[in-house]
Amino acid sequence: MDMIMRMVLFGALALASLVQLTTAQTAHVVGDNEGWTIPSSGASAYTNWAAGKTFMVGDTLVFNFMTNTHDVLQVPKASFDGCSSQNAIGSAIMSGPANVTLDSAGERYYICTFGRHCQNGQKLAITVSSSTGTPGANPPTSFAAGPSGSVPGGIAPPPPPSSSTTVFASFLLGLSSIALAIFL
Repeated sequence: MDMIMRMVLFGALALASLVQLTTAQTAHVVGDNEGWTIPSSGASAYTNWAAGKTFMVGDTLVFNFMTNTHDVLQVPKASFDGCSSQNAIGSAIMSGPANVTLDSAGERYYICTFGRHCQNGQKLAITVSSSTGTPGANPPTSFAAGPSGSVPGGIAPPPPPSSSTTVFASFLLGLSSIALAIFL
């Protein structure tokens, strides 16, 4: 009976570890090291950046920029194509860095509204997928330039949790599972 109890406890801890790992989300730093700025490599910079990514519901876009030099605004496709802030979805995020949580599947369009930043390539179009089996990185076909972002209400969420915390928690859960299997 004691051995059965150990196996049940070990199985429960292993299952908890697997569930914890499958719920981890990804933080995508827009533009990687270049950040959220007028791209030096041209209007296709953010298109190229997004092409190598898969965006899933629950992921976070991290727009790294200095406050008072850029902003992030989510807009519909027509406003994205015309670099217009008309019909904005929410308010512009004015202070950087800005985090935008992708809360539903579909196409997302972000622009910078400062000066001619959008016209110079500071805009981002992505496709967000609802399941891991569907690629979400391909930008919509009419995408003309780089990144941008916004969150409804204009309030930036806190930074995403560190992946090292997730790794550490998984390690401790696995270690405790082994310890319980040995000592119970």
